[in-house]
Amino acid sequence: EVQLQASGGGLVQPGGSLRLSCVASEFTLRFYGVNWFRQVPGKEAEWLSLTSRDGLTSYADSVKGRFTVSRDNAKNTIYLEMNNLRPEHTAVYYCKANGYRGQGTKVTVSS
Repeated sequence: EVQLQASGGGLVQPGGSLRLSCVASEFTLRFYGVNWFRQVPGKEAEWLSLTSRDGLTSYADSVKGRFTVSRDNAKNTIYLEMNNLRPEHTAVYYCKANGYRGQGTKVTVSS
């Protein structure tokens, strides 16, 4: 069964950091562009980043310099490192690749 699963979310204090993971099963992630999004209930999803097949990443202005994407081809996983988080970053984060949307992971930024 093809799956795309995001994990690593949780509760973090303002100014803190989290690293999210997106792991694919039944297909090789590095052969596809991978997008990260976040969504707050009742609002449209916000695009965060796109990592191309050759490993280059572009970021939304809202996260540039604060979020970093990396990829571990051996683990078929892509990561989203998030630093200096703020309450407004609270959302469900998810990845998309190969026409699939992964099950998201919830990030809550609160003191």
